[in-house]
Amino acid sequence: MFFRIDFSNELAIYEQVVRQIVFAVAGRLLREGEMIPSVRELARELTINPNTVARAYRQLQDDGVLASVRGTGLIVAEGAATRCRQRRLELIRQRLAQVFEEARHSRLDAQELRQLVEEEFFRGEGQDRSAGE
Repeated sequence: MFFRIDFSNELAIYEQVVRQIVFAVAGRLLREGEMIPSVRELARELTINPNTVARAYRQLQDDGVLASVRGTGLIVAEGAATRCRQRRLELIRQRLAQVFEEARHSRLDAQELRQLVEEEFFRGEGQDRSAGE
């Protein structure tokens, strides 16, 4: 699959799994109705405890992102893409709010901050373009 766990990240491992699935659904890497890996498969792939994956999957089911199909496993739920795009925006907005708060405390002016945002945004975009060529 396409998940990656950063063990040095302050974010709990189960929350990293949740966010990566939310972002994958929002970005249409996972589509509604598509099966996701079993708890054991994903735990083995990521070398994490199966209970951690199970916790992430339960959270995603509670959030309406995943749905259980009796005897088969879990699929991306109907309507999940819309919910995931909204959640992705909320998560990014929260992170940006933290960055902007730090910038204000650092006394960066708006122009300096705009320049930093544009540089970082377009730097990543240039990397994406070259990877696809």
